[in-house]
Amino acid sequence: MSLCLVTGATGYVGGRLVPRLLEAGHRVRCMVRGAGRLRDQPWADRVETVAADACNPDRVRAALEGVEVAYYLIHAMGGGERDFAAADRRAATVFARAAEEAGVRRIVYLGGLNPGERLSPHLRSRAEVGEIFLAARVPAVVLRAAMIIGSGSASFEMLRYLTERLPVMTTPRWVRTRTQPIAIRDVLRCLVAAAELPDGLNRAFDIGGPDVMTYAEMMQGYAEVARLPRRLIVPLPMLTPGLSSLWVGLVTPVPASIARPLVESLRNEAVCGDHDIARYVPDPEGGLIGFRRSVELALQRIKEADVATRWCSASTPGAPSDPLPTDPDWAGGSLYTDERSLVVDARPEALWAVIEGVGGENGWYSLPVAWRLRGLADRLVGGVGLRRGRRDPKRLRAGDSVDFWRVEEVEPGRLLRLRAEMRLPGLAWLELSVLRDGDGRTRYGQRAVFHPHGLLGHLYWQALRPFHGLIFGRMPGNIARAARSANG
Repeated sequence: MSLCLVTGATGYVGGRLVPRLLEAGHRVRCMVRGAGRLRDQPWADRVETVAADACNPDRVRAALEGVEVAYYLIHAMGGGERDFAAADRRAATVFARAAEEAGVRRIVYLGGLNPGERLSPHLRSRAEVGEIFLAARVPAVVLRAAMIIGSGSASFEMLRYLTERLPVMTTPRWVRTRTQPIAIRDVLRCLVAAAELPDGLNRAFDIGGPDVMTYAEMMQGYAEVARLPRRLIVPLPMLTPGLSSLWVGLVTPVPASIARPLVESLRNEAVCGDHDIARYVPDPEGGLIGFRRSVELALQRIKEADVATRWCSASTPGAPSDPLPTDPDWAGGSLYTDERSLVVDARPEALWAVIEGVGGENGWYSLPVAWRLRGLADRLVGGVGLRRGRRDPKRLRAGDSVDFWRVEEVEPGRLLRLRAEMRLPGLAWLELSVLRDGDGRTRYGQRAVFHPHGLLGHLYWQALRPFHGLIFGRMPGNIARAARSANG
């Protein structure tokens, strides 16, 4: 198998491509600006890492020594139009020349669909980079994709936030523009296969999923998959790309430097002109992944069975839809947390005994009336309230009910994670833990996690925020006092 160089390994596609190349048997070298940027990746110890600036010819040439297939996944997003276009052009030219000097067999570049009409500045720059590689002496495979559907993809995150946060929205006319979205799994399948394409092949391929949709249709499709009510969309032709990006910035956490080029690109129809890639990379047996299925895969991380392990603890990503340490903070949907901790003058065993005994007759070590009112409110809307209590007053095991919570995980002496079973416009967890700080002291840790469902979920969290001090704020001190008392 080949030695592959992956640039942009800290980005959305690059971070997911590396483990797929390793699974396919390739050796991988990652070129990054700083060698420490990949240390949190689960596959970091399986790759070679070199530090290089993409515009430094000597460093790039050294990074490409011995490489057979070089993946170029770099694209500037910020700065003025001339600045990023010039940076893209310079970096691509340096990379193509260095690849020739290093004897690289193939360059693989992932760009954007080029419909041949008046392109946005960023699509025009991506098209230019593709042309630079196709004109170089090293054969290149240029894959051109429209919107990539997957949790962490900037385009998908913008779609997610707009749809989830706005049940009624006035939108620019680009919501009527047609595009051909593609699932991240199909993108990665093509990228990995590009390493084994026939020598000398030098051409561009359009890649897209089986569905051609408008942006408005994608918003309605997302709402359907996420089980949100149908969205009311009213296009307003007077909203320019500049105004649209400001509007997106107000509604979503996607940074303006990324939202602006994404919005500008939505003016252009992005539909594949051919499906020639299938001659070299046959479609999978079940066919390409459709839009709704790709959204389902992207949302797998927020199902009840997954969220706690993906958001509340460290896990090793296994699927392209799983989060990565290098994903931006705003990716993956909204997540609200209330975190508290306190040093406890007691043995860890005494603190754990109090934690394992929460709920039921022992209560929640908080303002009792607040918990009773929350339980009553839950019963009024058809929930279980606080009436279930608990199976055993001292011991808990996974699957036990504790009032309106369910025990999702127990690590004796260390961690108790509860999943809410009250009626909520979202998913919620409460995590209580026994920790040791740097000075060897016992520390109590507490984290409430809430993933809102639609606009109602966001409003619910904000409405309860003033009461968190009463509900969660008193727990650390009261639990600490109970632990000290039990400590004897």
